[in-house]
Amino acid sequence: MDDVQTLPRGRALTRDDLQAMPDDGHRYELVDGALVVTPAPNWTHQRVVLALAVALRDSCPSDLEVFVAPLDVELADDTVLQPDVLVARRADLGQHGLPAAPALAVEVLSPSTRLIDHTLKRSRFEVAGCPSYWVVDPQTPSLTAWELGASGYTELAHVVSDEEFETALPYPVTIIPTDLARG
Repeated sequence: MDDVQTLPRGRALTRDDLQAMPDDGHRYELVDGALVVTPAPNWTHQRVVLALAVALRDSCPSDLEVFVAPLDVELADDTVLQPDVLVARRADLGQHGLPAAPALAVEVLSPSTRLIDHTLKRSRFEVAGCPSYWVVDPQTPSLTAWELGASGYTELAHVVSDEEFETALPYPVTIIPTDLARG
């Protein structure tokens, strides 16, 4: 009979437990030791992810690199997230992922992740010291950006439709939400 692997009971999960998860098309993340499982995203979501990654990559300086999920961002032993798009310092990259807060984390909203992206993930990236956190809503289309300051995240911008979002963090780039939705 095949060995059946089960999750440990009665304790918070760790990144080691996360490594034992199956490669089954779901996204497995940890938030404070709790397992968060989300289904594979739909094509609309992936279109926005790709368009945003290309726009960010086209302006990316050589000391940074743009990635798309899945790539583990290890914020703590019990918190491992996979933002849809991220910008990392090349010097911070580990052998299997990013063992530090990225320079930018971006979540593209899906019906199943909307609440998690706006609350749990944003707060964990804030505590970890991620300088910039963005949420893109493909349905609106819109982009909301937060910047880390001395007292935590403050909303830097909320742009809708054809409005331009111009930022200097993590480097100068201009994003237009409808361009992301078109792909």
